[in-house]
Amino acid sequence: MNFTKHLAVTSIATAALLLSSAAQADLRVDFKEGAPKDAFRFENIGVCSITNSSITLDLATSSAGLIFDVTNQGAGVEVFQPFELIEGADALAKVPDVLDGQTKIELSISDLAPGAAIAFTIDVDDTKGQRAITVSGSEIEGATVIYRNDKEKAFATFSSVARASVTRAC
Repeated sequence: MNFTKHLAVTSIATAALLLSSAAQADLRVDFKEGAPKDAFRFENIGVCSITNSSITLDLATSSAGLIFDVTNQGAGVEVFQPFELIEGADALAKVPDVLDGQTKIELSISDLAPGAAIAFTIDVDDTKGQRAITVSGSEIEGATVIYRNDKEKAFATFSSVARASVTRAC
């Protein structure tokens, strides 16, 4: 086989291998400290829709022992803010109920298209630090985001810059 023919066969084989690899879909979750409301944003930055899935935000593993403070009574400190969906209601199968002192929120996703996002505001307080009403990126570090559907489960932890990125197959 001459060099040109070998190069063409190798190029075609490489292209076929790359095209046969499983596509990846990424879910980026950002936390933003705010006053009086904190915010979470779940964005599908992948190439395929996220359908018939659940995404759980679990603060129990955070370095500061974070909780949701949604009423003026209970475990939270001073200011409270209820769960308020501000983006992506059409992507949800239902809006979650959040109780005061809770550490988890589960989002039931019907269809979150590429480039689409779900965002909500809420008050997050820490239970281990000295600044209970203010949460920094390092305090949410270690909190987890868990993606599930009937075929797979994937998770990621928040970094000290208040971001978690979940990679899953399309």
